[in-house]
Amino acid sequence: MQTTEHLKLDIEPVDERGIRVGETMLLLLIACVIGGVANYVSTGVGAAEAFPGMAILYVCSVLGLMLARFMPFYLPSVAWVSLIAIVITIPGVPGSEWVVAQVGKINFLSLATPALAYGGLALSSKEFAIARTSGWKIVIVAICVMLGTYLGSVVIADLTLRMFG
Repeated sequence: MQTTEHLKLDIEPVDERGIRVGETMLLLLIACVIGGVANYVSTGVGAAEAFPGMAILYVCSVLGLMLARFMPFYLPSVAWVSLIAIVITIPGVPGSEWVVAQVGKINFLSLATPALAYGGLALSSKEFAIARTSGWKIVIVAICVMLGTYLGSVVIADLTLRMFG
């Protein structure tokens, strides 16, 4: 009988205070360009029109990363980014209406699609090793799970649209 001890992933916790901000800024810039293209494809909003909103998202992300890196206490960068975005969009904060209008030109689903696609494709060598040692039965299970998830989502969406559509 096989044991599963050799299949465990050794996940090391990432301390965001050690992140290289410059390298991450460049990667975020690339993500913004890809997001801008995806936004154009999905909504038809051109790059020039979406640029201010994308720049706001970029600046919020960079500021959040810098705060996570340099603050004397630890708070994840996603919390810092969210906090900054919330503060700059609070009604009554100077410029918040303009910020909301500019960011409103960006379809967030179109930004999430390339990020999720990359996340699905970014497999490590350990994950490939697990897949190789798991055998052919895992492929059948994976296909059934994906098919069941997809069909379940279709049924729920169809029922919801029929009820409220």
